Amino acid sequence: MRIGLITSDPAHPLLAATTALLAAGHTVRTLDPATAEPPEPSEAPADVYLLKARTPRAVSLARALERRGARVLNSAAATAFCQDRTAMAEHARRAGLPFAVTRTYPTLARFADEQGRDGRSGLPGPVVVKSRHSRKHDLVTRVDSAAHLRELAAARPGEPVVVQEFAPNSGWDHKLWAIGGRVFAALRRSELSPGGRGPTRPLAPDSLPPGWTALVHRVGEVFALDVYGVDVIDRGDGVPLIVDVNAFPGVRDQPGAPEALAALTLASAGG
Repeated sequence: MRIGLITSDPAHPLLAATTALLAAGHTVRTLDPATAEPPEPSEAPADVYLLKARTPRAVSLARALERRGARVLNSAAATAFCQDRTAMAEHARRAGLPFAVTRTYPTLARFADEQGRDGRSGLPGPVVVKSRHSRKHDLVTRVDSAAHLRELAAARPGEPVVVQEFAPNSGWDHKLWAIGGRVFAALRRSELSPGGRGPTRPLAPDSLPPGWTALVHRVGEVFALDVYGVDVIDRGDGVPLIVDVNAFPGVRDQPGAPEALAALTLASAGG
């Protein structure tokens, strides 16, 4: 079989390990979305492509391949949809998923301005401000005061943002990943905690609170994703709150993840 990797970083640990498993009996080719073009009409596309990159050029390349009849994991449409945090939140909540209430502002400056109207001098409580469009080096930060908000708005006034209320928690995020039907899990010190992002601790999926594994699978169904991540906060007593969904995350340091991705790749190509 012929397999394509749409990525600018084929040395990424998950991709490199998966490629090593596949290369023994199959042809694996990397397409750097910054430079690659779709195959010529006379050239048949690969049996399956893994869309690891999520840049506009990568999604555009994947769309072109799909128009040629190629199978892409995840699809271009599903990948692009997860880049818009407003659309993501609205879709998740309509589907009944426990997704954080998310408000959208056209710019960070507008959000800061609205907090100062009508005699209001500050925020009603801590909030999490994120770039509306998920991308590398985007904005994800906790804001506790009007002064902090004004400082942030002065630095990035034109940034479209979404705002979520800060949910009190232990300071550890549950990082849940799915590759096909297999779920992987870890605890990671939140980047929003006072000390900033810290280490990642492995977590056995069977140790998750009841219903969480089924919730991960449901996210995949709702967003039509095959390889994805779900960021969950435990609000206490195992009650989950989804704060983000990511198409084709890194899934680093998870034993069995490369094998799961290789198996999914071959099954998708065969299908």
